[in-house]
Amino acid sequence: MQRWFSRVILIGLVLGLAACAPSKFKRYNGPPVTEVLVQKSERKMYLLSGNRALKVYDIGLGNEPIGHKQFEGDGKTPEGMYFIDRRNPDSRYHLSVGVSYPNPADTAYAQSLGMRAGGDIFIHGQGPEGRALSQVRHDWTAGCIAVRDEEVEDVYAMVRDGTPILITP
Repeated sequence: MQRWFSRVILIGLVLGLAACAPSKFKRYNGPPVTEVLVQKSERKMYLLSGNRALKVYDIGLGNEPIGHKQFEGDGKTPEGMYFIDRRNPDSRYHLSVGVSYPNPADTAYAQSLGMRAGGDIFIHGQGPEGRALSQVRHDWTAGCIAVRDEEVEDVYAMVRDGTPILITP
């Protein structure tokens, strides 16, 4: 009887601890994020509601941070107006939200030179790979915008698909 009781208590403890484990999926009930503003030269990203900054983050960029992304593999982060258009809950960089690069003009320019514009631009966390790389180099992505894992949890919860993102030099 005591053995059975001990097992029940142990199972209850395990289930209780599992329920307390922090989730990477946060809830957000504040003012809506109406725009994401990225200022590459300052290495800052702002989540804005109207003209008020709700959150400000230090960011890492592509490994060639100066200039607008033009071609696949150039290591640059795009510049211009885009939109948040998808999310990846299973990102190898913890969580990520997609940026609508390339737009038709980006694609046409790259094609006019016989190149591909690239794609898969995200705002993402670090994940294990990024934590190691960011210790060596601040701008370590292939063209994405990186924040800390805890910060991308906020971004993922606060920013809705369709939100404009302006990326400035």
